[in-house]
Amino acid sequence: MDWFTAPGYWLSRLVFQRALAGVYLVAFLTAALQFRALLGERGMLPVPRFVERVPFRRAPSLFHWRYSDRLFAACAWTGCAVSAALLAGVDAYVPLGAAMVLWLVPWALYLSIVNVGQTWYGFGWESLLLETGFLAVFLGNDEVAPPVVVLFLLRWLLFRVEFGAGLIKMRGDACWRKLTCLHHHHETQPMPGPLSWFFHHLPGPLHKVEVAANHVTQLVVPFLLFAPQPVASAAAALMILTQLWLVLSGNFAWLNWITVVLALPALRLPHDAPTVPSAPLWYEAVVLAVAALLLFLSHRPVVNMLSRRQVMNRSFDPLHLVNTYGAFGSVSRVRHEIVVEGTLDEVPREDGDWRAYEFRGKPGDPRRWPRQFAPYHLRLDWMMWFAALSPGYAGTWFGALVERLLENDRDTLRLLRRSPFPPDRPPRHVRARLFRYRYTTWRELRETGACWERTYVREYLPPTRLTAPARET
Repeated sequence: MDWFTAPGYWLSRLVFQRALAGVYLVAFLTAALQFRALLGERGMLPVPRFVERVPFRRAPSLFHWRYSDRLFAACAWTGCAVSAALLAGVDAYVPLGAAMVLWLVPWALYLSIVNVGQTWYGFGWESLLLETGFLAVFLGNDEVAPPVVVLFLLRWLLFRVEFGAGLIKMRGDACWRKLTCLHHHHETQPMPGPLSWFFHHLPGPLHKVEVAANHVTQLVVPFLLFAPQPVASAAAALMILTQLWLVLSGNFAWLNWITVVLALPALRLPHDAPTVPSAPLWYEAVVLAVAALLLFLSHRPVVNMLSRRQVMNRSFDPLHLVNTYGAFGSVSRVRHEIVVEGTLDEVPREDGDWRAYEFRGKPGDPRRWPRQFAPYHLRLDWMMWFAALSPGYAGTWFGALVERLLENDRDTLRLLRRSPFPPDRPPRHVRARLFRYRYTTWRELRETGACWERTYVREYLPPTRLTAPARET
């Protein structure tokens, strides 16, 4: 069926597939390097405990069948290997059916991880990667031209990502309607980047222009994705430029990058597509059946977008096939940070020898300039930002973190930039204090060399010690 494929998007599909494989690779690498302390058998939120109380039908995962740290590591590193192979273009050298299986493997493996990831995997970009990755399974390889219906579904997903995010802003914090949110956002965002200080100090009128441009990109431009070319390409290009601007201004894991990847298939890149035979009948049937299912499931996010009670980042099915997205419906005016400290003193005193732990990404030492980590995702650092907003976000994992610091747990310490205690001398007590952080002014930066200024707010966790002997590490 000639109407089934769009040969003009051959190069667009190729670039999309390689870029998506790169995002998959980062996601699996993040899982492989961080899971033991977060989710492992001795982690802060152990997977075995989770699968005991949550049935398979609610969170499908191969770890319901069996869990061990070795199996989790095997899944994560297998995902890395398959993603690297797809990045190298292996799917172009195998039959169409085999290529679909190759793309199905990282989706299934990452679904298994996300569905047992609990708090650590509760971010919208996890579902976005899964929804995008599922569509990639049916996009074909060099044996067929890109299917029109899958290209449409990718645009439909991009539309929901951008338009949903725009609506949540307009319905949320009044500063979005007043165009003043960026007076605060660069300072209070979860994890600032190396340029965030400079973005914060841009003139106020320029901040308003940024917000207005964001509203146009998220509330108007998405509709142009369904316009004829070259309008659709121009709309996608504008979205890509907006996302790259956000990449420069902060660390949002792979949220911005997966949105860029989603915009790529809407670009009609000039390329001489090779001549290939018509798509096999079985392939057309599978693609059309899956498309019909996904369009049917899309009614839930559509209803959510139209609702005055619109919610952000929710999955409507346990396979994360169709989800709703959005970010920063409200913007904090004040930045609070939790500073975790330990001491070797047998009796903790306020003026004792308290030494601070330094995290990789979240602000700590006022003189330490933020680093660029995205698209790599520092999950503990992100959750520390949420915990500073409210103790309710800390749940049970914060107490488990303190316990592991008291034990000098190697896997936990690997998540940090620096521990102030040698491996053979764990702290006697650990405490946490809440500070208010603000960016220094240009004058303060020149005089002190510090990009942050902080003031003590209150005690977050009183000095705590182990009540039982430390576990073997």
